This record gives sequence, structure tokens and C-alpha cells, in this order.
Amino acid sequence: MFGTVATDPGDATAPARARSLVADYGLLVVAALFAALGVVAVALYAFGDRSAVESLLRRYGLVALLFVFVLEGAMLLYFAPSEALVPAAVTVLARTGGGYDLSAVGAILLVAVVGATAGQTALFLLSKRGGREWLVERPWFRVSRSRLDRFGEAFDTYGVVAVPASNSLLLTRGMLTVPAGVAGMRTRRFVALSAAGTLVFETLLAGAAVGVLEIL
Repeated sequence: MFGTVATDPGDATAPARARSLVADYGLLVVAALFAALGVVAVALYAFGDRSAVESLLRRYGLVALLFVFVLEGAMLLYFAPSEALVPAAVTVLARTGGGYDLSAVGAILLVAVVGATAGQTALFLLSKRGGREWLVERPWFRVSRSRLDRFGEAFDTYGVVAVPASNSLLLTRGMLTVPAGVAGMRTRRFVALSAAGTLVFETLLAGAAVGVLEIL
């Protein structure tokens, strides 16, 4: 009576294509947005109303830092050196006229550990579920197969202790996340060891920042 509606066979695959685009480029878009916000904030601080920027940082700085550390843990932080995050946060958010607010320093360290561990855990679960090759083929994952091979060998040699050790060292942070996931490491163990290594690393950075600024 009403007839039939012609459908395009390609429509059936539209949801699948949309999911694929989100999986491949969604995280890149998020990282790019944070990069753009960072550039705007720096420009406003340098050439605009510094008091307004400082007020926003005091109010929302820890929230923004949490999201940035999630990106850092997931190895998506291409627009800023991760080693500078905690020292910069301590300088901006914890420094007072008479020294440093230790409770603010503690809050920064907590945010850093929680955020980085959340990001690393997300990457760990993706590698555990999707496998190494699936991860390498994602446009947002920028670690080469050769580097993964080297760190995979380190995981095979040293076992789970390599996870906190790598997280506590400069230039190796997060590099054992994928090998640990591919090896099927227990998630709870990974979270605990990842957090422990990150806590050591970020505490050293915060201490170094406080020491240098006290000298200056």
C-alpha cells in the first residue's frame, strides 16, 4: 500500500565508518583541542590580561592538569614535554609569597599520578584487547614497531618490575604499557605498578622544581 523505500547499500556501513573514524582520529582531535587551548592561554598570559589568566588557573588549573596527564599517560601529548608539566604546575599553582603551599604541591602530585595512570591504563587495555598490530595501525599511536620491539624485549627480560622502573625514568615513561598489555598482565597489578613509578618520577620533578626556584 505504501510501497517500499529504496535504501543505499552503503548506508548499512555508515555507522561502522563513523566508529572507525572516531577510533582513528577522535583522540587526535581531543589532543589538538588541548594544544589549541594551551596556545590561547599562553598568548593571553603573554599579551593579554594576566590577572584573568591567573584567576582561571587557580580555579580550574588542577582540572585541566588532570586531563592533560590523561593524554600524557595515553602517549598523546605531542605538543608539550611531559617532564615540564609538574614543575610548571608547582610554579604556577603552588608558589606563594612566602614559599610553597605543600597541600597544593600534594594535590598536583595526586592529579599527576591519577591522570597519568588513567591514561596508561586506557592504553594498556586497548593493547590487551586489540593487540599490538591493531594499535600500531592507529593514526594517533606514534610509537614505531622497532621501539615497541626494544621495550617488549625489556619486559620479557625483567618482567613486571620493568613497568614501575620505566615510569620512574626520563624518556622511557609509558613505553612498557603496550608490552605489558600484549603480554596479558593483570590489570590491577599494572595499575598499581604504573602509579608507583609515576609517583616516584613526579615527586622527583616537583622536588627539583622547588629546589631550583628556591635558589633563584
